[in-house]
Amino acid sequence: MTGMVLDGVLMLLLVCALGYGVRLERKLTTLRAGQLAFANAVVELNQAAGRAEQALANLRASGQETDLLHDRIVKAREVKAQLEQLIARGPVVAPAPVLAAPEPAPRPASAPAPAPVTDHDGERALRMAALAQRIQGMAAPAAAQRPASGRDNVAAIVNALSANHPAKESLNRARRTLDEDLFAA
Repeated sequence: MTGMVLDGVLMLLLVCALGYGVRLERKLTTLRAGQLAFANAVVELNQAAGRAEQALANLRASGQETDLLHDRIVKAREVKAQLEQLIARGPVVAPAPVLAAPEPAPRPASAPAPAPVTDHDGERALRMAALAQRIQGMAAPAAAQRPASGRDNVAAIVNALSANHPAKESLNRARRTLDEDLFAA
């Protein structure tokens, strides 16, 4: 009879162990599923960190480019100021009258004034024409002048620059220092 009681106790313990094993298997399955989800989350986090690193590198590069452009703008303004000083030191010559250009017809008093030119190319062309007239006025007497065309403007500017050697040397020095400063970084 003791054998049967011990067999019964052993069977009861085996059934309990079997139930505990089933519960443990369920918990392990849940743990494995959680582990897979955690591994996926780690992979996604790693990808997000890689994207953030790339975005940060792009941002740093953009910042460096911005700093470089800012430095170039500052140096260009300095060169512009130097050029303006050089131009201001030069002799002031009244522009020679252009003989080929007809005078505009008088406008009635009620006509509105024309709007100022806002086109940068138009303003630049006007400034270049005025500069060419000043240069031509210094190079030839006013009576011998003919109307200035685009090629004549360029030729006059080149002649004036080659005639004024010290100013050219100064501009070349300023250009070299600007180039050195710009490309040193």
